[in-house]
Amino acid sequence: MFLSSGTFSFTDIWTIVSFTYTVFVVLMVAFVIAERREPVISLAWIMVITMFPVGGMILFLAFGRNHRKQRTFMQKELFDNELIEKMSGDQLKELPVCDDLAIADRSLITLMLNNSRAILTLNNRVEILNNGSNCFPRMFGDMARAEHFIHIEFFGIESGHLFEDMFRVLSERAAHGVEVRVIYDSVGGRALRRGDVERMRQAGIDVRCFMPVFFTRFSSLANYRNHRKIVVIDGQVGYTGGMNIADRYLDGIKGRGIWRDTHLRLEGESVAMLQTIFVTDWAFVTEGQTLSDARYFPPVRVDNLCPMQIATSGPDSPYASIKHSYFAAITKAHRYVYISTPYLLPDAAILTALKVAALSGVDVRILIPVRGDNLIVSWASYSYVDVLLESGAKLYLYHKGFNHSKFIVIDDELCTVGSANLDYRSFEDDFEVQAIIYDNPTTCQLRDDFLADLEDAEEVTAESWPRRQKLSKIMEPVAKLLAPLF
Repeated sequence: MFLSSGTFSFTDIWTIVSFTYTVFVVLMVAFVIAERREPVISLAWIMVITMFPVGGMILFLAFGRNHRKQRTFMQKELFDNELIEKMSGDQLKELPVCDDLAIADRSLITLMLNNSRAILTLNNRVEILNNGSNCFPRMFGDMARAEHFIHIEFFGIESGHLFEDMFRVLSERAAHGVEVRVIYDSVGGRALRRGDVERMRQAGIDVRCFMPVFFTRFSSLANYRNHRKIVVIDGQVGYTGGMNIADRYLDGIKGRGIWRDTHLRLEGESVAMLQTIFVTDWAFVTEGQTLSDARYFPPVRVDNLCPMQIATSGPDSPYASIKHSYFAAITKAHRYVYISTPYLLPDAAILTALKVAALSGVDVRILIPVRGDNLIVSWASYSYVDVLLESGAKLYLYHKGFNHSKFIVIDDELCTVGSANLDYRSFEDDFEVQAIIYDNPTTCQLRDDFLADLEDAEEVTAESWPRRQKLSKIMEPVAKLLAPLF
């Protein structure tokens, strides 16, 4: 113990350090548990804090605590609800009459109406746009014809030739008096040069950054990102799906092939739903600037029957709405479930739904990239392959490039396309938007696109999967625990 010379022995110092370390770790673990997050996410943070107590504490306090979510988004939820009530009125109280909807569809529609205020729209026209070469010429062409306003919201906007193409159109329209507003996410837009942001502002484009992040080195860990992709042009045409503004959507990845993705071009009543989402997000980034005037919601005349909901989820909602839609859609399937996703990180509920569907004889097929854009996330995705194969599901690895498409197709009856991945971050932390479409022709077209993608993929079998690299086998269980942090 304390020596007569007034100094500590090495043993005393070691005892004090060990005791302090233990108390520190126990307190931090208690903080993590008190956040009441998904168990797998809490376990990931506990591992990091235990292994790297000081660094883990800093990361958790900066990026892992829910108090920021509660404080930041409580007011947003209240404002959004008030604004949606004002603009939607009685549409939130009852479903429109449509005899073409099946009973199972009605239950899913009611679920999404209740958990995310996703109003069912009936008269819509949908165009599926595969890959950037089909999407962006169509999108920029619609922008070039805008007469009143262009509203743009992307997770990622990056400097490059695709940005320059968009900038030329937007600056030209702004010069002719068209109102142009742009929201980009701080993390997704970290490759957008400050000079390009300033050029947009000088051209008369109102540009806003969603929740700026200053620790750019750790920005990939930042929670509560705006992952949505929305474009609304004059209230008549809308776009949503999985694509951002970045050159890789046209050029692919050097040495790895194309960047495969899926987007939607919408006309009809659903465009007003996209506009409503943009309006609420614009009010958030501008600290209260509302765009609820009738001129931003003009009458739309589309006679084509295509029932659709535009669903949202995010940290400003008490429900994991899009996860609910995935769960309900998978469990209602009778013949098949086809899923295209860049990240296969289902939580316990979605994993159970997939296993039960496969064990019940439903043809469950899941397409993922053979190699993702994050090695840890790829290993974590691989960790679910064995259990899904055992249940009778079929897994495919896309080889032609990176598969970034996010869609589900079920029974030729319904499909869903949007920004949400099949992972924890999209379910719990990020702001997402998803179109749920109850239409046979659209669903069948997306089904055919999925089957075409399988021609560029390799099926994983119980015989071939054990022959994967030994390093992958070792890292998969570790990555599965850490994946919620990436």
